Amino acid sequence: MELLFLALLILLMALALGSGFPVAFALPGAAVVSILAAAICGYLFAGDVNAYFAQGGPGQWLSAGVTNLRGVYWEPERDTLIAIPLFIFMGIMLQRSKIAEDLLITMAQLFGPIRGGLGISVVFVGALLAATTGIVGATVVAMGLISLPAMLRNNYSKQLATGTIAASGTLGQLIPPSIVLIILADQLGSAADQAGTTRKTLYRYATGELSMPTSFDVGSTSAGEMFLGAFVPGLVLVAIYMVFIFLLALIRPASAPAVHHGGKYDRAFAIRAVVTLVPPLALILLVLGSIIAGVATVNQAGAIGAAGALIMAGYKLMEGRKRAYWPAILALASVFALWLILGSFNVNVKSINSGRDVLGIVLASVAVIALSAALAWSGWRALRIEDTMRGVVIETAKTTSLVFIILLGAAMLTAAFRSFGGEELVREFLNGLPGGFWTQFVIVMAVIFLLGFFLDFIEIAVVVVPIVAPILLADPSANITAVWLGVMIGINMQTSFLTPPFGFALFYLRGVAPPSVKTLDIYKGVVPFIVLQLMALVVVGLSPPLVNYLPNRLALLSETAPPPRNPRLQYCIERYVFVQLEQHGEPVRGAIADLRKFDFSALPEDIAKSADQALDRIEQSFELIAKLHEAERSVLAATPDYRPFRDSVRALESDALKIEQETALLRTRLERIRGQDEEDEERRQGFRERIAEGDAEKKALLDRIPSEWDDRHSAFAALQKAEDTARNTYQRTADGAYEGITSMIRIVESSPALTEAAAEIENLPAAVAGKAPAEAAEAIKAVEDRIADLEGASELKSALSRARRALTARTPDPAQAAENLAAAAAAVGPQLQWRQAAEGELLAGLRRLEELTRLTIGLRQQPKLPREQALEIAACNSSHRDISLNF
Repeated sequence: MELLFLALLILLMALALGSGFPVAFALPGAAVVSILAAAICGYLFAGDVNAYFAQGGPGQWLSAGVTNLRGVYWEPERDTLIAIPLFIFMGIMLQRSKIAEDLLITMAQLFGPIRGGLGISVVFVGALLAATTGIVGATVVAMGLISLPAMLRNNYSKQLATGTIAASGTLGQLIPPSIVLIILADQLGSAADQAGTTRKTLYRYATGELSMPTSFDVGSTSAGEMFLGAFVPGLVLVAIYMVFIFLLALIRPASAPAVHHGGKYDRAFAIRAVVTLVPPLALILLVLGSIIAGVATVNQAGAIGAAGALIMAGYKLMEGRKRAYWPAILALASVFALWLILGSFNVNVKSINSGRDVLGIVLASVAVIALSAALAWSGWRALRIEDTMRGVVIETAKTTSLVFIILLGAAMLTAAFRSFGGEELVREFLNGLPGGFWTQFVIVMAVIFLLGFFLDFIEIAVVVVPIVAPILLADPSANITAVWLGVMIGINMQTSFLTPPFGFALFYLRGVAPPSVKTLDIYKGVVPFIVLQLMALVVVGLSPPLVNYLPNRLALLSETAPPPRNPRLQYCIERYVFVQLEQHGEPVRGAIADLRKFDFSALPEDIAKSADQALDRIEQSFELIAKLHEAERSVLAATPDYRPFRDSVRALESDALKIEQETALLRTRLERIRGQDEEDEERRQGFRERIAEGDAEKKALLDRIPSEWDDRHSAFAALQKAEDTARNTYQRTADGAYEGITSMIRIVESSPALTEAAAEIENLPAAVAGKAPAEAAEAIKAVEDRIADLEGASELKSALSRARRALTARTPDPAQAAENLAAAAAAVGPQLQWRQAAEGELLAGLRRLEELTRLTIGLRQQPKLPREQALEIAACNSSHRDISLNF
């Protein structure tokens, strides 16, 4: 019966959307009606309102959507969606202030003389507007009003003109800052948490281990990472559009002729082009550059964009009048002054230490006040001229409210979908498909593409993504990243604006196109661009580094970069280190051979032993790398035969686990039946029969597992364990080797510090003689503090510590203290002697060896990855790696 109400839910939603009912009310309305219908039918026909729910009851699921929304968006840490109204405000303000219009006209004049140049300029401006506004409707309407008449007037093909404008207007869905990327990041953050839990359960079920290594966990994503991940694919899509238009103009010159600018390319034109192009480009640089550089969060970048758009509108609305640029000049001067002040003064109010700090805070306050005045000035202009500010704020409020209401409605719809077992049904369908992850992924992409014919991107993002994303992210065979999945879905959903019959970009363009342009012309025009978008989808799908590299690069180069010992970095760090040692290992061996020539007998026995062990460990590291490679080859050799056998067994176990979960749910529902009448007994009997059938089906599935499975699995697990053991042994040995070398360097380098303290230590017995025990202990403590960080001086430290404890004991013992002080004074000479002997040849050899091993064997011991190594690791981590054999 649950499936019947699931079908009712989908039917109600489809009918509501198809009839033009507002999406914001269609989604929660379908959820509420279907849940109430299931509860009423359950009460009437089964005597239990919970009877027709897969689990739980109507009260739980009616409140689940609101509860989930509050749990996600009312947390102070989850402030991602604050960026939505900021970017919407920025986009609408730029559109209302006619900046988009100037961009189009200027670019058309610049590129028009090139064959196909007018179409290329439309794509270029579409990309610029996407990076500054992200509002598809505003972009398409603006370009349709300005460019379409010009393209038609200059004999551009109707199909090419309309297709170019519609496709370019949708770039705002992919090129950051994009509202859809923010929503996807939020949805994928929750999906990654669910996928991580599923993968841990899968690991525990497959291996019996209670905890899963963190290197196998599912990584989450953020709006900033989504922006970074979508940046390169967005540029790839822009390039594909431009190349297509250019090639079409070469093949069919009549469809995209050159358009010559009627005016002159003189100094006045150059100034006008600079004034038109530079401010939007500077705003893009500020917004995206601050995110990419890690200077600002997405919310902060949104605030920068909104403020920049207001400043630009302030002078644009006053164009041609006196003092039009004064607020903008004041804002630029204030920002420049703040940059200078922050670089020259300490402006932290909590750490004022001097008059200079006070001066810096005062100057910074003046600059901030000036910047605020510039913003207020620009805002007053926007409010006074054509009531622009009021219109922008109203549109921003409407659009933002629509997004949040849809999010709430989608949360309720998703809750209803889960209440009838829809999520489990989708999971079973996807997991039952042959071909593994990639078949599932292609099916999901195809479904999203088809849904794009009928639904807007927001509905797809908030309804479909929470259902399918946890399933795809949990699969260890592909081990995809959330940001890659989000960008792939984003590119796919971009087609929803172009696909007939409900492509919104088509409606926007149809509304402003002249009567000579038929709807069929628009439909024909967008078909090549839909194909190009699908091509871009394939390119990005086959090249994950296009998405993953920038987020990884920023993460590893930022101030909060994970240390090299982070488990998620080990695979790529090992690949890098092994290649470096293979190519540059001989100098390391030569440095070890040179150090072996040094006479270590001149050093204390424990120091000499430590030095010898460190050199042995470095030499052992080369041998352990060879053993690790051998262990890896053994696993790779056994994989072709083991993988299909393992996959078939895991499929049977997975089916058995699903049946076990279903029977557990049936047992729970059986226990909830409290009545004792005949109808209740019939229901109990029905549940018992279904549970017995499930147990029998589960047993039949498990009986199909081949008898040799345990032996083959144990043999392969032993190979994996040998590989893990070899890896762990190498890591411990390499870490110990590098630590030993650096420790020896610190010991030898501490000779000057000991020389400075030597006289005090030798004179300490006489200095404390005759003093009171407390006073003498204090003098000894002062000397102890001076040599506290001295490496390799444990004998000295111990003697001084014993002397001080003898004086601070309940019954002071001056004689014992004097004996220990004398021992410390006697140890100073030999300490200085061997340290000074090691300062020459040994120290130079140790430093050379440390330099040669710092970024190979010792890379894991560094506090942070150096830039070159960080870039290598970021590139390596950008590809997806199959980890399914560990499950």
